[in-house]
Amino acid sequence: MKQQNRKEDEAHRKEMQPVYADQAATSFPKAPGVVEAMVHYLKDVGANVNRGSYESASEAEECLFDTRQMLTELFSGGDPRNTVFTPNITSSLNMILKGFLRPGDHVLTSSMEHNAVMRPLQQLKKSIGISFDRIPARRDGTLCLEEAEGLLRPETRLLVSTHASNVCGTLMPIQELGLFCERHGLFFAVDSAQTAGAIPLDLSACRIDACAFTGHKGLLGPQGVGGFLLSERMVPLMEPLISGGTGSISHTEEIPAFMPDRFEPGTLNLPGIYGLKAALTFLQSVSLSEIRKKEMELTECFLKEALEIPGLILYGKKDIEDRVSVIALNLEGMDPAYLADELDQRYGIRTRVGLHCAPAAHRSLGTYPEGCVRFSFGYFNSEEEVLRCSAALRQIAGERS
Repeated sequence: MKQQNRKEDEAHRKEMQPVYADQAATSFPKAPGVVEAMVHYLKDVGANVNRGSYESASEAEECLFDTRQMLTELFSGGDPRNTVFTPNITSSLNMILKGFLRPGDHVLTSSMEHNAVMRPLQQLKKSIGISFDRIPARRDGTLCLEEAEGLLRPETRLLVSTHASNVCGTLMPIQELGLFCERHGLFFAVDSAQTAGAIPLDLSACRIDACAFTGHKGLLGPQGVGGFLLSERMVPLMEPLISGGTGSISHTEEIPAFMPDRFEPGTLNLPGIYGLKAALTFLQSVSLSEIRKKEMELTECFLKEALEIPGLILYGKKDIEDRVSVIALNLEGMDPAYLADELDQRYGIRTRVGLHCAPAAHRSLGTYPEGCVRFSFGYFNSEEEVLRCSAALRQIAGERS
């Protein structure tokens, strides 16, 4: 009977559009206008920036300037010159951590961090002798901020935290962390991979000195373009991780002292920046509040259905307070990899399974080492798709009872 059901499910799947429920890995589809903007650059512009004074180079310069300005406004940053483009958020976090930390520095971080933070910290621990401590988190992913003060040392210099867990979606108390840093004279760095484009983040209000972002997730742009924003006090304390030609002050072999050239050597991903500008234009037309409202409606719909499925284990918060649209789960007695494969092969539902490059977060949630299945929804998902996901989980669970 189960084999027959599986054949019927597979036949049904072929007739339906797939459900993309892996928005936390990368957004799909991209915002309207992204592809067209990238094609326009590649077909009609093609010029580099800082290397020519002809018309097409000027157009590329204008796009770069506009995108930098739009990002600065999105994050309520200060001087747009302190908004730097990189290939991705991992590059950004490496540049921040390795450019700022010095031998003997002590760092506080959360126990919910992605390896984009933890691997550079581990590398710096071995290479230059920094040290770090993790502020623990509860089983729902919320941070035990009350334990942070006891982890401070005289040499503590930086606190680095994700804005939201990429495993279970729980938001970290960024504003409270900023106040904590201000009280104790610490610099504050934030990984906004899961929140940029979905939740407003005011760098000034939250006392953030460095904020890393990526263009291909909530910002709805293409892969290959990310960046970071720096506070004025952070700029002179960071050393460039990479140096080279910038097209500016070419008479000297010294690294430019001014922003953003100091941290933008080489040729930028201009097709990606054109695409990102189009995505940011779309976000402005919709508004972050509308995107947040839609994503939380989808999350609430999914959680309501999931909580009623026998044998389904949800990790993280069970409501829509203080979270993003990232949901971690398992079915009791079923390997998560098998569950993800069933969802894909039988129902055309695309999720992410495993440890999500965040082993410390899985330890906090109690899902290490087997991991879990992660659903993540975005603005372009529909309620019908969410209900298809919950119905598939209900059917798979029912077959095991």
